[in-house]
Amino acid sequence: MNDRVPVLTIDGPGGAGKGTISCLVAERLGWHLLDSGALYRLTAQAAIKHDVAVDDEVALARLAEQLDVAFPIKDGRPRTMLEGDDVGQIIRTEDAGGRASQVAALPLVRQALLQRQRDFCQAPGLVADGRDMGTVVFPDAPLKIFLTASADERARRRYLQLQEAGVDASLSSLLTEIQARDARDMQRSVAPLKPADDAITLDTTRLSIPEVVDRLTELLTHRGLVGGV
Repeated sequence: MNDRVPVLTIDGPGGAGKGTISCLVAERLGWHLLDSGALYRLTAQAAIKHDVAVDDEVALARLAEQLDVAFPIKDGRPRTMLEGDDVGQIIRTEDAGGRASQVAALPLVRQALLQRQRDFCQAPGLVADGRDMGTVVFPDAPLKIFLTASADERARRRYLQLQEAGVDASLSSLLTEIQARDARDMQRSVAPLKPADDAITLDTTRLSIPEVVDRLTELLTHRGLVGGV
């Protein structure tokens, strides 16, 4: 890691708005963006493509080490490429999220992806979105945020996203899946989901996206990590 490059870590459970908020903050500041969750989703997708079982830890770690991924920008939006194919929509389904959570609980896979995540730390700065960015990947980051929201609100947001995409979904099923994923992520033995000791917890249940982006920008400015934005 480059200690001279400022890093903002944004951790929290699924559906709290980490991805949207991280992307908007990075865009506003002109910083790099790390969607760490995508790396685990991509590993899970590569496992399907190469017929590797999600509980074969050694084989999954080998896949993670050799993962051919890229995040090019097209028409102002990041794309998610796996071995030359755009898999952005495929890896964002609820099933893919569940498989990614299983893969992320495996110590050898997490170790294989650790350095790859740290390599994203480049000037002028990095916004790192995930579940253990502030606790494991960037423990010395000068500003750590733990973004959260009630499970009911996170399920509602996901339900609306799926509706807008024309995908049928059950709100009650989404809530059950979110609660199960939260429990799995918080109880895993390696890098469990929790705020870093020096993180600021921000509940977004009743906050709009612009309000959260403004709040994070203010915190960065207050700590001298960016000028007035």
